[in-house]
Amino acid sequence: MENFRKISEAMQFASDKMKKNGLFETERLFCDLYCFEPGQSQAPHTHEGSDKIYYVVQGRGLFRVGDEERELREQEIAIAPSGQKHGVNNPGPDRLILLVFMAPKPSH
Repeated sequence: MENFRKISEAMQFASDKMKKNGLFETERLFCDLYCFEPGQSQAPHTHEGSDKIYYVVQGRGLFRVGDEERELREQEIAIAPSGQKHGVNNPGPDRLILLVFMAPKPSH
């Protein structure tokens, strides 16, 4: 496993859906770079027993955690605690890039 990465080298997008680009993964956590084209989203879902953190690297997006929805911009951060429904939408017009941490790493 590499201990150091350049985020700029992991930025990859897909035209059909949000792209997850793995940065680090251990038995206990993962760290990914999520890249959204305008109009792409991550459907609301839950993780039992794992917490997820979203950090906005570039762009802006609509984040839902539980019953709350909020727009976050660069250098803003959100947490989705275990069991809370969460999701992300990029309304555009620009790309959205997120640094995502999850621990403990889900087993699925």
